[in-house]
Amino acid sequence: MSAVLIDSNVLFDILTEDERWQPWSAWALEQAASDGRLVINPIIFGELSVGFATIEEADEALPLTIFDREPIPYDAAFLAAKAYAAYRRRAGIKTSPLPDFYIGAHASVSGYRVLTRDVARYRTYFPKLTLIAP
Repeated sequence: MSAVLIDSNVLFDILTEDERWQPWSAWALEQAASDGRLVINPIIFGELSVGFATIEEADEALPLTIFDREPIPYDAAFLAAKAYAAYRRRAGIKTSPLPDFYIGAHASVSGYRVLTRDVARYRTYFPKLTLIAP
């Protein structure tokens, strides 16, 4: 059974009922769930927690019965820093947050696929990742 790391943007689409992206994100999440484990990490949980007043509300929106919560491996943190440094050398200014690199690095070192609709950064800095994207 394979695992899929779920990018924050897909979960935001579903939780906020985004008019444009919610149908695709909900369908893709359902497909990923039928094919393997759904995984989030502390970065993803933190990004989504912005929309909740309490941790209990966040826990309810991201239940342990659906999402496996995993720590970020240290080798993923190292890879994220290297990818972010390469990004900064190319882009020159900070327009992309470091958390996106942690998500890509976590999936890379764990051998997970990534469910996302933000493919450009993953393809550039983590070209071996398998992406599930529109």
